[in-house]
Amino acid sequence: MIQAVDLAKVYGEKTAVDGVTFTVEPGRVTGFLGPNGAGKSTTMRMIMGLDAPTRGTVTVNGAPYARHNAPLREIGALLEARAVHPGRSAYSHLSALAATHGIPAKRVHEVIEMTGLGAVAKKKVKGFSLGMGQRLGIAAALLGDPQVVVLDEPVNGLDPEGVVWVRNLVKYLASQGRTVFLSSHLMSEMAQTADHLIVIGRGRILADAPIEDVISSQGKARTRVRTDRPEEFSRLLAGSGVTIQAPEHEVLEVSGLDPRQIARTALEHQVLVYELTPLQASLEEAYMQLTKDEVEYRSGDAQTPAAAQEAAR
Repeated sequence: MIQAVDLAKVYGEKTAVDGVTFTVEPGRVTGFLGPNGAGKSTTMRMIMGLDAPTRGTVTVNGAPYARHNAPLREIGALLEARAVHPGRSAYSHLSALAATHGIPAKRVHEVIEMTGLGAVAKKKVKGFSLGMGQRLGIAAALLGDPQVVVLDEPVNGLDPEGVVWVRNLVKYLASQGRTVFLSSHLMSEMAQTADHLIVIGRGRILADAPIEDVISSQGKARTRVRTDRPEEFSRLLAGSGVTIQAPEHEVLEVSGLDPRQIARTALEHQVLVYELTPLQASLEEAYMQLTKDEVEYRSGDAQTPAAAQEAAR
């Protein structure tokens, strides 16, 4: 278990983490989301004892990271996959870690096979692809067979097979009762992997709830309607609190009315409707809604060349 209480970190005049309190429970995958500059990496560094909090506390299994006699057996982390001497092989890197933590050599072989590094275990790390570097970082995180696993962008650089492997791995670890804390910018992958979400923006917690609750609290329920009279039916459905979009020919997306109300209107006015599908809001939509006012670096709206010329006049 990871517990943060009033955790804060200030660098000069910049507050990176602003008094956050949260608990990462065992037995589930907890996703950690936030825009660039939101405080995710700083929070993870404080969990791992790499940065000292300005205020508050963070503990792993009841104690700060630095107070554990065998920290690699308590918590394994992937924070920077490239933090490996390039002249070492994967095997020698893992062997050195094992030797300094009293971990038997057979465990090195186990994590090498587990992470698919068997064919390159004796090769120097400087020749590794980004994906192989990620696998080595995950192998190091699992070396001590820890009860808590912290992974920052673990699927970065992995091919589709590797992405599925990481997804299945973290779910398996959680099913064993371990605590899994996972950061990623890939919303589609987080939606398939996480059970619980913590969302941070500008150093503050924006959401801390099961993933289904985060999505439902931010996303508007919509219904996809297909009809051969879309313009007429839009006018019939229009009303206070109702939003209607036409993403395709003969297709409407309606918010503010449930499917039963839409069907009743179609029946009353004899409008043929040949699709009526409830649409669930996506994690990406919910995340964008949550963080819309918390983005530190915002891109300008995309413009066509003609629009850009017109705006410049």
